Amino acid sequence: MKLYSRENYLKKIRGFYHEDDIIKVITGVRRCGKSSLMATVADEIIQSGVPEENIIYIDLDLRPNKGIKTADQLESLILKKGTAPGRKYLFVDEIQNVKDFEEVINGFRTEGGWSIFITGSNSYLLSGELVTKLTGRYIEFEMFPLSFEEYEGMKRFYGKEINQNPMLELNAYITEGGFPRTMFFDTLADKRRYVRGVIDEIFEKDIRKRVKIRGRETFETVMRFVINNFGSTTSLRNIVDELNKTGSAVTLHSVSKYVKALVDAKILYECPRFDLKSRRSLKGEKKYYLSDLGFFFAENTDNRINYGPVLENIVFVYARSRDYSVSVGRIGKLECDFILRDVNLSYSYVQVAYTIAASKDTEDREYRSLEGIKDNYPKYVMTTDYLLQNRGGIANVNLIDFISAGKLF
Repeated sequence: MKLYSRENYLKKIRGFYHEDDIIKVITGVRRCGKSSLMATVADEIIQSGVPEENIIYIDLDLRPNKGIKTADQLESLILKKGTAPGRKYLFVDEIQNVKDFEEVINGFRTEGGWSIFITGSNSYLLSGELVTKLTGRYIEFEMFPLSFEEYEGMKRFYGKEINQNPMLELNAYITEGGFPRTMFFDTLADKRRYVRGVIDEIFEKDIRKRVKIRGRETFETVMRFVINNFGSTTSLRNIVDELNKTGSAVTLHSVSKYVKALVDAKILYECPRFDLKSRRSLKGEKKYYLSDLGFFFAENTDNRINYGPVLENIVFVYARSRDYSVSVGRIGKLECDFILRDVNLSYSYVQVAYTIAASKDTEDREYRSLEGIKDNYPKYVMTTDYLLQNRGGIANVNLIDFISAGKLF
C-alpha cells in the first residue's frame, strides 16, 4: 500500500539523509507512524538513486526478529544484510528492544559509511547510555499522531470522505483520534477498540518492562484519573488526595512513579507553568496533555466534548509537533494558556477558547491575560469563531483554519 507522506516531519529530516556521522533518532508514542515515516525516508533515498541493496531495514517488532535481544545478535544481523559496496542506509525500528544497542549503533557510526536511522517509543531511548555515548552525534525528531491537517490530508490521500462542515470534521477528528491506523476502521467502536489495544501494548512493552508496577489496577486508576483530567492544573499531591477521597489508597511515591511512566511512554506530556513577572518556572502544579485525544475517548464511554481542554490539547500538540517549547504563563492572578518559544528563541502567546462571540464578558476574559503581557511578541486568541477583529494588537484567529493550513505562530 502506498504510504501517506508526513511532510511536516520529512522536511525536518531530509537535510540529514546522507550524513553518516549523525544518528537520526525518531521518537514518539507507539503507533503514531514512526515505521511508516522511516519507510517513506527509505523510499525517498532509493528514488534519489541509491541502490535498494544499500538499504538495510530491520523492524524488531516483526516475528522473524523477535529473537534479536542482544547487541551481538543485532550486529550480526546488520552485517549479514549490509554487504553491498558504498554507503549503506541502516533503519532499525523499535531499537530499545535490544539490550545495549548503543554500542552497536555507535560502532557503525564511528566506522563511517553508514547513515543510521533508529526509532523508539519511549523516553528511555534518549536516556542513560545513548546520551552519554552519543552526545552531539545524534538528532532527535519527535513525532506525534496525525494533526488535524494530516488527518484531512490522509483522508484525501486514501479517498475517505471529508465532512464539508469544518466543525463537524473537527469533531470527528477529536472523537476518533489521530492514530493513522484508525483511518481504516469503519466504526467508532472499532477505532476506540484499536486505541485501547495501543494502551495495552504500551503498558506491556514500554511500562511494565521498565517500571515496577505493584498492582495494575492501581496503575490504571492513576492513569485514568490523569487522562480524564488532561488540561487541568494539578499536582501529584492533588492526585493522591482526589484518589484517596474515592477510596483508592495510593501513595505519593506510586503516583509520582506512575505519572512519570506515562510521560516516558509518551501518553502524557507535561506542560510546566511559567511566571512572566519573575521570568521563572513555577514548581509543583503543572498541566498534562495527551499525545492523542483518542486516549481519552478510549477510556470513556461519554462522547460529549468538553471543548475547553480539548482545543487546548490540540493546540499544545500542534505547537510541539512544530518544535515549539510550550508552557503555561502566569501574569499576576491571570493565566495565559500557552507561551510558545520557537527554535530562534522568539516568543508568542496564545489564548484558546471555543468561542468569544457569546458575550462581551467572555471576550474580555480571554483577552485580559494577553493584554497584561507588555512585550511586542505576537499574541493570539484562537477560537472556532469567524471574527474579523484585532484588539490592541492581539489577533483573533480561527483555530480550524490555522491548524488546517499548517501555519506557524
